Amino acid sequence: MTPRGTTLGGTGPRAGTGVAAGAVVQYAMLAGPLLSMLDSSVVNVAAEPIARSLHAPLDTVQWTVSGYLLALGTGLAGTAYLARRYGTRRLYRASLAAFTAASALCALAPGIAALIAFRAVQGLVAAPLVPLAMSMLLGKSGKGRSVSPAAGILLFAAPALGPTVGGALIGAASWRLIFAINVPLGALATCAAGRLAQGAGGDRSGDYEFDLPGLVLLAAGLLLVLLGANEGGTDGWDAAACLGPLVAGAVLLAVYGRWADGRGRPARPGRPGRSGSPLDLSLARQPVAALSMGLCALASVVTWAAVFLLPVFVQSVQGRSALAAGVAMAPQGLVTGLSTVLGSRVLTRVTVRSTVCAGFLVLGAGSLLLVLVGPGTPLWAIALLLAVRSVSIGLVISPLLAALTGPLEPSRMGDASTLFNVVQRIAGSFGIGLLVSLYTAASHSAGGPVHALHLTGIVIACVAGAGAVGALWLPAVANTSLAGG
Repeated sequence: MTPRGTTLGGTGPRAGTGVAAGAVVQYAMLAGPLLSMLDSSVVNVAAEPIARSLHAPLDTVQWTVSGYLLALGTGLAGTAYLARRYGTRRLYRASLAAFTAASALCALAPGIAALIAFRAVQGLVAAPLVPLAMSMLLGKSGKGRSVSPAAGILLFAAPALGPTVGGALIGAASWRLIFAINVPLGALATCAAGRLAQGAGGDRSGDYEFDLPGLVLLAAGLLLVLLGANEGGTDGWDAAACLGPLVAGAVLLAVYGRWADGRGRPARPGRPGRSGSPLDLSLARQPVAALSMGLCALASVVTWAAVFLLPVFVQSVQGRSALAAGVAMAPQGLVTGLSTVLGSRVLTRVTVRSTVCAGFLVLGAGSLLLVLVGPGTPLWAIALLLAVRSVSIGLVISPLLAALTGPLEPSRMGDASTLFNVVQRIAGSFGIGLLVSLYTAASHSAGGPVHALHLTGIVIACVAGAGAVGALWLPAVANTSLAGG
């Protein structure tokens, strides 16, 4: 690791937060985002067992997944304000405790209505966990921001491991275990979070006036946009259930943007009591930061669309079990984590522009390999294909996050990580929803699901190519220059 460089791959004795990187502290910082991300996909394999156990139709049970994701996205609206008002560490620990309690309620739910309600609560309180963990893991200064290898591997492996973990737990006991297991893990993490240093990820920096109109505008806008994207993926993008929420949500978000401009920037240290918007949008108006967030979102869509579609193909076309499909996803998570950690080290003398361009080109070439997948393709070959594609993430995400966060003051990390997660969630909902719609429509054609997978692979490769073109507008500076050192 170059001493003067901004990286996401540090492995030194101290975490980027300035907190001793012992096992307890590492567990505290990783357990929250890991559990919240696992719970976003782990229930996918539990829909049928839940329907049988609670005597509910599958379309109703699906809201245990959709409700969680909608609440998770909506909860981001208040994350940055609460972190500024009460401190990152305090809010992170409170969110962990609330997530643990909500998981226990889900495990004990007596009926489907209660389970959907508890899942919505679980998603709402889980919303701060990922952005707050990012703030703490990325640290307090541009020169010292790093994510340990364990963090990179676990955080990127979580979405792929969700179906595997869910299938194993359901097979061992029942669907209730996928929620019950969060209770001891979350309780331990809540206790361990007490070891986080005061000020980790940015401490409380003054008293803030609560901006209720701004919070309502932002939360309602996010909820409606995400709801519309969710309905578009199931009912069609021209359906009223999709277009109505999308238009209303877009209007509310636009109104929030004007409202936030009128309120001014959030308060700064030494200026207590100054009012500010729930989420500072000024970062999105900076060209390099906005482009970095957009390209990160694009890379995530291109990567995880295949992760969503291939398990469906492996089970429905190849006739394999959900556990086998999950096992095929596992190597990708491991390789993605390792490439994210090591990519910034290997390429410290290469410009951000050329690094990201190369990453998107590798991702596009790997996506084209989907045209080789058929009914008889061995599972190991599919796992290898996904692993090859995932190598490119280390060439894209690491330098882009460095470009985004390197110049920022510690006091702005909460807003930056929250805004990054908002962009990721909206882009992911639209991108993956559109690709799933394409796959579903093409599956009903003469070529069937095999043709649909090949067509989707070609489209994904084209999107990756567009990302490579967009990366040409990134600054032609070395990765080691991003911290200003």
